[in-house]
Amino acid sequence: MEYKSLHSWDISYDEAVEIQRGLKSNIEIKSLKKYPDIIAGADVSYSRGSNIFYASVLIFDMSSLDILEEANGVGKVNFPYIPGLLSFREVPVLIKAFEKIKRVPDVAMFDGHGISHPRGVGLASHLGLMLDIPTIGCAKKKLVGDHKPLGDEVGDRVPIVYQDENVGAVVKTKKNVKPVYVSPGHKMDIDSAVDIVLKTCRGYKLPEPTRQAHLSVNRFRTSSDQKELFDD
Repeated sequence: MEYKSLHSWDISYDEAVEIQRGLKSNIEIKSLKKYPDIIAGADVSYSRGSNIFYASVLIFDMSSLDILEEANGVGKVNFPYIPGLLSFREVPVLIKAFEKIKRVPDVAMFDGHGISHPRGVGLASHLGLMLDIPTIGCAKKKLVGDHKPLGDEVGDRVPIVYQDENVGAVVKTKKNVKPVYVSPGHKMDIDSAVDIVLKTCRGYKLPEPTRQAHLSVNRFRTSSDQKELFDD
């Protein structure tokens, strides 16, 4: 799968912030013209204290959620962990996995945020711009904004409001468990993002694209042949 190279990755904190501010104007928030036939889920894993990151991308049939394709990537990460700048740590290795995917997904889902972000450019938005496809952020924790109390029925949702704008939704995907925080990344709107998250849930808190990607990348990280795949 091809992608757009938008900037250098050898940058400082201040440069990363400025890159996000510059990218924000390119993000498109709009309803989907066509419901997706195939969806990608992606996730990253690393050992605490290590600068070696692993990524997995899985392609699913949207109707059955059968896995159609899988690819992995691994690389060294030198950008520090800074809230709001997660994409500068994780996107480079995720791109290595996406490069190996043969099918171009109609939409991609990530364990992270889209426009529900201090500068409106979370990991899902950053990758949406690079991959030029609709993307969704489905995170386990809130990054910005406020919301009203949420009910406990599957499908309950309340808006996330940040700086007087709706930037996503808190969504109940399973009773008696904490909700997920859904936001559009790029070429996607809030309602479409929430709908896709709920339709890809199969009895777990996390939707299958990111849940299965999480399981896959952890298997990959602990596999015996991963060193052969590392590209220095």
